[in-house]
Amino acid sequence: MAAGGYGRYRAVIFGAMFVGYTLYYFNRKTFSFVMPAVMAEVPLGKDDLGLITSSQSAAYAISKFVSGVLSDQMSARWLFSSGLLMVGLVNVVFSWSSTVTAFAGLWFLNGLAQGLGWPPCGKILRKWFEPSQFGTWWAVLSTSMNLAGGLGPIVAALVSLNYDWRMTLSFSGFICVVVSFVCLVLIKNEPSDVGLPNIEQGAKKGKKGSSSDNSTLTELLLSPYLWVLSTGYLVVFGVKTCCTDWGQLFLIQERGQSMLVGSSYMSALEIGGLVGSIAAGYLSDRAVARVGLSSYGNPRHALLLSMMAGMCVSMFLFRVTVTGDSPKENHFWTVALQPLADLTGLKEHELWILTLGAVFGFSSYGPIALFGVIANESAPANLCGTSHAIVALMANVGGFLAGLPFSTIAKHYSWATAFWVAEITCTGSTVAFFLLRNIRTKMGRIPRKAD
Repeated sequence: MAAGGYGRYRAVIFGAMFVGYTLYYFNRKTFSFVMPAVMAEVPLGKDDLGLITSSQSAAYAISKFVSGVLSDQMSARWLFSSGLLMVGLVNVVFSWSSTVTAFAGLWFLNGLAQGLGWPPCGKILRKWFEPSQFGTWWAVLSTSMNLAGGLGPIVAALVSLNYDWRMTLSFSGFICVVVSFVCLVLIKNEPSDVGLPNIEQGAKKGKKGSSSDNSTLTELLLSPYLWVLSTGYLVVFGVKTCCTDWGQLFLIQERGQSMLVGSSYMSALEIGGLVGSIAAGYLSDRAVARVGLSSYGNPRHALLLSMMAGMCVSMFLFRVTVTGDSPKENHFWTVALQPLADLTGLKEHELWILTLGAVFGFSSYGPIALFGVIANESAPANLCGTSHAIVALMANVGGFLAGLPFSTIAKHYSWATAFWVAEITCTGSTVAFFLLRNIRTKMGRIPRKAD
């Protein structure tokens, strides 16, 4: 009967968070969706557009970190619902505005509200799901971003056929406001809120697991594993961002490929990433179910390292095998892909580039999901939000390094050299993580009688 109670509440809570976070992400991108219509009505230059979008990005990075810390101090359901309400109100007010200053200021507020979405989700998932289920549901919830990103432009375009951009933003904002109250009612912070026993976290034989719940922020920050995870996440997210932001330009400018091939590569990467996220969560959960979590090492490490190695290999092949003469060359992969090329009507070299994109997406989005899961589950229950906030902040640093610093290397040398640097960095990080895979992974206070 208790299991049935858990199942019913889990379904309702997860459904509310999935719908809520889909709306979070959709309303994070609404300006991008309606940008052409806005520019037709309000004169906006490239600098203006950059100011508006950058204001949101900066606010989001700050807010996500603060939200992670706040999720350990206050009700996660209130934090999630309040953020969604604020996102909706900002979109409505944005639809009433017509100046660059108002647009930038409001989109900065949108970024602040956006940061309140994901950290509470991680906190609630950990409270409601077993450690052997946590990774799977984390990954499935993250697909709400893919759903919003994929369907968002279509929905916005359909609405704009009958209404202008202002009505589109007002309508999406109003839906956010309504759903925020629904989420507040349906989402529960933990099983004890509805009379069910809370789920035990951590190692199977942890007699004193509760002591770790009393860990302080200082003890968390002094945990070496936190910084191992943070460094790995910085590198993986940075290298992924290099490929998603600059891979298309590399193909077109230095490898002589068409714009269609470049955009197709990006699509293949995102599709591979969607599959990789879910696969990483599900397969690593099976490993946790087999051996459980312990204080040293983590069952998810094997899959994490395999996927990081896959990133290195796919980047190497992307840099070395794709050339301006690809259509004329007759490598082994060209021969292997010929039957599929005949079936799809695509050229062999185009299929090869799409394959490399899908493999890289699969191998990079998987670790991105796993770093978040591991940072959350390895931390004391009272600081899991803070732990995730710290590693996510480091990931944002990696994303920044993939911008101007990466493009500067390409400017002074070449795109191939810049990708070689990213490839070497990823390989070094993978080797270092392999050597450190069995260190103490339980963050926070170390029990006095621990081995």
